[in-house]
Amino acid sequence: MEWETGTGGVIYIMVQGDKYMGGRVDFDQGILTTIHDLYIDFDHLSARLHELSNKSPMGVIIPMLEKDLKNPAIPKIIEGLNECTYLKKVFIALAASEDGYSRCMKTFDELQIPHRVIWCNSPAINEVFEDLALEGLDLRCYTGKGRDVWVAIGIASLDIDAFAIHDGDIRTYSRMIPTKLLYPIVEPELGFLFTKAYYARVDASDKIIYGRVYRLFITPILDVLQEKFGYDLEFLRYLQSFRYLLSGEIGITSELALNLRFSCGWGLEIGVLSELIRNIHYKRACQVDLGVYEHKHRVMTRDLGEGLLRMAYECFITILRTLTELYAIDISEESLVSIMVTYKRVATDKVRQYRAMAVCNGLNYDLHMEEYMVDQFADVIIRAGRAYLKDPTARQMPNWLRAISVMPDLRERLEKASL
Repeated sequence: MEWETGTGGVIYIMVQGDKYMGGRVDFDQGILTTIHDLYIDFDHLSARLHELSNKSPMGVIIPMLEKDLKNPAIPKIIEGLNECTYLKKVFIALAASEDGYSRCMKTFDELQIPHRVIWCNSPAINEVFEDLALEGLDLRCYTGKGRDVWVAIGIASLDIDAFAIHDGDIRTYSRMIPTKLLYPIVEPELGFLFTKAYYARVDASDKIIYGRVYRLFITPILDVLQEKFGYDLEFLRYLQSFRYLLSGEIGITSELALNLRFSCGWGLEIGVLSELIRNIHYKRACQVDLGVYEHKHRVMTRDLGEGLLRMAYECFITILRTLTELYAIDISEESLVSIMVTYKRVATDKVRQYRAMAVCNGLNYDLHMEEYMVDQFADVIIRAGRAYLKDPTARQMPNWLRAISVMPDLRERLEKASL
């Protein structure tokens, strides 16, 4: 039995393999289309994707760091991808040393789908960025996952019309992940341009509820911001319609991806959603159920430079910036204090609700740690808010359309540099 936490409460499903076996499913769509996995069949979707691939070639982008090459999940990911024979190409966006690049090439030898390892911080690619700076667009200050994804999107979009993006640490990977992410944006009958995954964050083995940044920070802070700035703000209602805002698994058309700015920090996922609402109507986006899902869990530290606090810090700044961009909302020191105080009230109520669910279901629940995290997140609100007031300028890679206007053959040069 798997549990899924979302804005509409707790939903449960019973699964056997890839099949839904019964249980309660919340069909409340909100303002966003939700695609539940009731009877999704891989063979049917795969056959349809094969048919559609003649006109709409599809791919997968996997951002990775050198340390990720040791992840035991990689062989399972390769196995799953090999069953997705409708894919034209897989792109591994790698930030690593030269030795790490060589090891990555060997690691993916077993991948039968045509693939390319893009060494995103290689001397050849860095040289292209040097030339771009000489042309007037200096992107050399950007580092991290967002930059690597940006580079991969540019290269992939040369011959791919739609691609799925996911990390390389998914322990429960299956062929259904790229299939579910790609089908809604490739099937002409549906008309979506973007898919985002959601899944359960309860570990079945140790019976612990994860997803702490989402449960204890994002969910209550969105409630607080609505209470403070108004329930009619479409951006906040839009964010609340996603069942798991921080999931990194998405499907996107190349045309849309070329129009988006990408954050390079830990606010990448919410940053993408913020860019979406500026570029397309929410009716062109959907979320899809990935079911059973397990990957690495980030640690809780006192340091804003790492772990869950850093994620919360950058997410909050992204939300504040988007509210200001879209609605010219005035953020002040006084409003930050009000938001923080209200957050503690709302988040404490959430802790009580999660504890009740855990007790009734025999789950392990550390009440002290959850309350401690609320205190830490409350501190993040003030520190992140002050950082935003001091420097409200967005730190995002420009969209690809701007980059191409500066250097028309930039994608081709990056592609050549990646060989």
